[in-house]
Amino acid sequence: MINCIVLPLVSYYFPSFLTHAEYTFETRYIDVPLDHFSFITNQTFALKYLVNDSFFVDNGPIFFYTGNEGDINMFAQNSGFIFDIAPDFKALIVFAEHRYYGESLPFGNLSYTSPEYLGYLSTMQALADYVYLINNLQNTYQNSSDNLTQLPVIAFGGSYGGMLAAWQKMKYPNSILGAIASSAPIWAFKNQNPCDSFYKIITEDFKTLGGQNCVNAINASWVVLREFTNNETGKSELADMWNFCDDFETDDDIDNLIEWLTEIYAALAETNYPYPTDFLVPLPGNPVKEFCSKIDANEYANDIELLHAIGEALQIYTNYTGTTECNSLESTSEQLGEEGWNFQACTEMIMPMCSKDTDMFENTEWEFDVYSDFCYKTFGVRPWNEDVPILLYGDKDLSSAHNIIFTNGLLDPWSGYGVLTNYSSDVIALIIEEGAHHSELRAAHENDPMSVIGARAIIKDRIYNWINEYNSGAGRK
Repeated sequence: MINCIVLPLVSYYFPSFLTHAEYTFETRYIDVPLDHFSFITNQTFALKYLVNDSFFVDNGPIFFYTGNEGDINMFAQNSGFIFDIAPDFKALIVFAEHRYYGESLPFGNLSYTSPEYLGYLSTMQALADYVYLINNLQNTYQNSSDNLTQLPVIAFGGSYGGMLAAWQKMKYPNSILGAIASSAPIWAFKNQNPCDSFYKIITEDFKTLGGQNCVNAINASWVVLREFTNNETGKSELADMWNFCDDFETDDDIDNLIEWLTEIYAALAETNYPYPTDFLVPLPGNPVKEFCSKIDANEYANDIELLHAIGEALQIYTNYTGTTECNSLESTSEQLGEEGWNFQACTEMIMPMCSKDTDMFENTEWEFDVYSDFCYKTFGVRPWNEDVPILLYGDKDLSSAHNIIFTNGLLDPWSGYGVLTNYSSDVIALIIEEGAHHSELRAAHENDPMSVIGARAIIKDRIYNWINEYNSGAGRK
C-alpha cells in the first residue's frame, strides 16, 4: 500500500478567479428507463440535466457531475472548480440530476407517497441513469468525422455524488475515463470504520477552531436541555427562546430537537469554508469559529443562560441573513432532499453511526434492529441487512479500480469514512489538511488555503495525463 499524498502549506500555481453571480446552463431533460434491470416494463421518466457548452470544441472531453441528494442546480452553483478548469480542457460541462430529487421525479407528486412508487430510488438505478445519459451525450457531441473514438468523460462528484463518481468508474469502467471522488465516504458501512469517527472529528473541529470551552458548553447542554424540557412549561419556553414556529409538545419532539441540533453542528463542521457561502444555508466564513465565539462554558451562572447562549449562537446557522421568521425541525437545509436520502439510508446506504464519551454529543449506540424499526415506521420498508452496500461495491477491495482520485479534507467529519491512502499508482488519495467538505470542488477564492489550491493543481494534472493517454490511442474502440 502506497502512502497518501498530504497537501499542507506548500506553494502551487494559483488559478485565476472566476467572478460570477451565477453559473449559466441550458436545462435539458432525457427520458430514461424507470427500471434499468427489468424487461417487464418500458416505463420512462424525464431526468433533468444541465449543460454548458461555451468552452467545448470538437473532440473535447465531457466533465460530468454525478448528481447528489438534492436539486442539481444547487450542486452546479457550488462546484466552480469544474468551471475554472473547463476552458483549459475545452470541455463540455454536464450536471446530471439524481432520480427522485429536484425535478427528476419518476411519478411526479406521487413519487414519495408509498414504497410502490419510491422503490426505484437506489444507487444502482442512478448509476445506470448516468450511463444512459453519457451514451446519449456521446451520440450528440461526438465528431461524426471521427466516429471510432468516444469523447473522454471525467466524472466529478462531492460527498454522496463523490461516492457515485467512484462507483461509476468501478461498476461501469468504460462509461468514464476517470473519476474525481471528493469527500466520498465509500467506507462508511458495516465494520469498515469505527462508528464514532464522524462525531469525533466534529468535536475535534470545534475544539481546534472554537476552543475547549465551546466544546464543554455543547457537551453540558444535552443534559440541561433534557431537564429543562421535561415538562410542558419548559418545552414551550424553549421553543419560544429558540424562535421555533411551533411549540414542542412531546418527548419525541425533544428527541427530534436533539437530532436537529446534532445535524447543525455537523453542517457547521462540513461547511467550515474560509469565506461566506450559501451552499446548505447562508453562512459566514469560518462558521465554527463564529458559532463558538458566542458560547463559553465558563460564562453562565445557570442553565437558562447556557440555553440562551446556544440559542443565540444557533442563529449563525438558522438566521445569518436575518430573514428567517422562525425555525422548524423539519429540515436543516431546504435545498437537500432529506426525505429521499432517509429512504436510501433505510435501504442501500446503511451507515452505522454512534457517539461516545470521547465526543461532545449525547451517547448513542448503533442498533440495527432499532434502526430497522424506524425505517419500517417511516417508509414501510426494512433494510435487508447491513451488508448490502458492501456486496454491491466490494468492501475495501479496490483492486479492480483505476483512474480515481479520492480527496478528503481533514476538517470534514466524513473524512473518517473516506479513502485516505493511495491504493495504487492510479487510485490515489489526496489529504487536504485545511479542507472542509469537498472544498476543492468549489470555485477558486482568495481565502483558499494552500492545501486546497495544491489539491486542485494535482487533480488538474492527473486529468491532463488521463486525457493525453486516451488520445494517444487507449480510447479507441
